[in-house]
Order: sequence, then structure tokens, then C-alpha cells
Amino acid sequence: MSVTRAPEAAGPRPEAPDTDPATDPATKPAAKPAAPRRAAPLALSAGLVVALVALALLSAGLGSYHLTFGEVTGSLLHRLGLGGAELDRVGESVLWNVRLPRVVLALLVGASLGCAGALMQGVFGNPLAEPGVIGISAGAAAGAVGAIALGLSFAGNWTVTVCAFVAGLATVLLVYAMSRSGGRTEVVTLILTGIAVNAFAGALIGLFIFLADNAQISQITFWQLGSLAQATWPKVLAVLPCALAGLLVAPLYARKLDLLALGERPARHLGVDVERLRAVLILVVALLTAAAVAVAGVITFVGLLVPHLLRLANGPGHRFLVPGSALGGALVLLAGDLAARTVAAPAELPLGVLTALFGSPFFFWLLRRTRRKQGGWA
Repeated sequence: MSVTRAPEAAGPRPEAPDTDPATDPATKPAAKPAAPRRAAPLALSAGLVVALVALALLSAGLGSYHLTFGEVTGSLLHRLGLGGAELDRVGESVLWNVRLPRVVLALLVGASLGCAGALMQGVFGNPLAEPGVIGISAGAAAGAVGAIALGLSFAGNWTVTVCAFVAGLATVLLVYAMSRSGGRTEVVTLILTGIAVNAFAGALIGLFIFLADNAQISQITFWQLGSLAQATWPKVLAVLPCALAGLLVAPLYARKLDLLALGERPARHLGVDVERLRAVLILVVALLTAAAVAVAGVITFVGLLVPHLLRLANGPGHRFLVPGSALGGALVLLAGDLAARTVAAPAELPLGVLTALFGSPFFFWLLRRTRRKQGGWA
């Protein structure tokens, strides 16, 4: 069977264009969209680091015994063998035995709480999630208050810290075990279980306060309000392993958190083991929060405030948000501690009270902003 060609249409053939299609704007293919700029997160990270270093040096010098910026840097350089000059005996003692342990502890506690808040919001997919949602802070507080009220001293001066840390971890394990059913955990069940455990821990704290004497009640009250006044190098070394472990592990899960933000089902289709991810990150949050609360008491709103500020500044990507929240948390807590010991000098304001005073208005603003833009939380 022969195949015949259709006759060509009558008429002259179109002439070749005078312009090169590759250079003609009319025929030039559309340019590819520019790749998203990465200067913003880098610049923001650099700004946080610079502000953190400057505030740390400033905080190390301010107080009842004033040290200039140059004296602080000179002493640090001298200890590092990079020149500088040693201070007098009183200055060296104040700087290295009082100020620097407090500054370093503020950095570790703030970084731990900020990072834990970012992880909690990513795991729960809820912008209002923070470490206290699953009872870590309340459990650690119950352990510490119980140790004070019952007069426990099995670990010497470390008894309260040890009890707070162990109780915080035990609370998380209890909440997770009670929320797990059929090999799965649901976010709503975790939150509701955390609410119930928080209420139970609050009742325990009230019972311990009822059993305590006046001196113990004063100690309990001071601890519950949060403070870094008793910072020492041993306390820094106590919180350092948990803080470093959590802060180093958390950024490794940034990509999976971004996938989880799409929803549990899409994340599973993309290869994310949601249950394992949730279990690992809840354990990381427990380590960070329990260690922070054990040495500094109950400090609220840092884990809620910092991730939101960074999310507003740079978007929801966890590759920057997780380490950025650690830097931002350290900066916020260091600034709060500096204000706590200088605003009403020679008295010292409770650090937890200050963070709540500044965090609560932000929380109300966030509620109104979300309701105005979305019409609610649905």
C-alpha cells in the first residue's frame, strides 16, 4: 500500500526571519526564575553571632563590680595566651568565678530552650507548641520541689538538680508511653496527655509546698521563678553534655521536619518514618529542656517566642530555624539575665518573671495577628 504525501499549500513560502531567534526578544525563551537568595539566613546568622558575642562580653563586665569592655577582652586574651593583660586579684575572681559561669550558663540554657521550642513546633505542626506542652517543665519542677520539701540530700548540693533532670525525663517517657497505641502516637493525644500530666505535676507541687516549712517554701519559690544567680562552673559542666548533644543532633533532622510540615501522610510517602522522627526529637527536646530547667528553674516563653521571631524574619525552613533558634534563645536569655541583675540593682529580679512579662504580650499579639490573617486557628 503506497503512501501519498499531501500536497503543499499553495502560495509563496515564508521568508526566513531577518533576526536571529536566539537574540530576538520576541522569540527568546523565558528566563528561568532566579534561585532563592541565601544571603538573608547567612546575614541573619552572622548578625545573631555578632550580637551574641558583644552582649556576652558586655554582660561579663556589668554589675556591682564594673569591668570595662577592654578589661574583659584583655583578661580573656591573657588566659588564651594571645596577649592581653591580667586583672587584679578581685577583678579576676569576679570575672572568672562569678560573671563568666553565669554568662556561659545563660548561653547554654537559652540555646537549649530556643532549639527545643523550634523542634516542638516542628514535631507538633503547631505554632503555639513549646517544651511545656508535654509536661517536661512541670515534671522537672515537681522533682525539684519534691527534693526540697522532703529534705533529700543523697547527691549533696546536686540533689535538686538531679531530681529535676530525672523527673523531667521520666515525665516525657510517661507521656509518650500513655499516648502510644497500636504502634502509633497522635499529636492530639500527646497534647491532651501532656495537659493532664501538667495538671498532675501542678497538684504534686502544691502538695509538696503544703508539706514544706517556711525556709523550704522560700527556696521553692525562688527556684520556681527561675534564676541563674547560683551559676558555677560545675553547673555549666553538668548541663554541657546534654545541651551539646541536643544542639548537635537537632539540625540533622531539619530536612525531615520540612517534609513533616507537609503533613504526616505526604511525609510518609516521601520516605520519612514519622513515628521514629517524633520519638527521637521528643527525646532530644526532653534532654535539652530537662537539663535547662534542672540548673535554672522554670523559665517560660523563650521556646515559644524565639522560633516565631525567626520564622517571621526568614520563613519556616528548619535548616535555618533550628540552629537560628538556638542562637536567638541564647541571645534572649542572656539579655534577660543582664536585665534581671541590673535593672533593680542591688536586688535581682527573677529571670522567669522577666521572660513571662515580655513573652506574654508577644503571645497575645500572635493570637490577634493569626486571627486577623486566617480568621482563627482552623
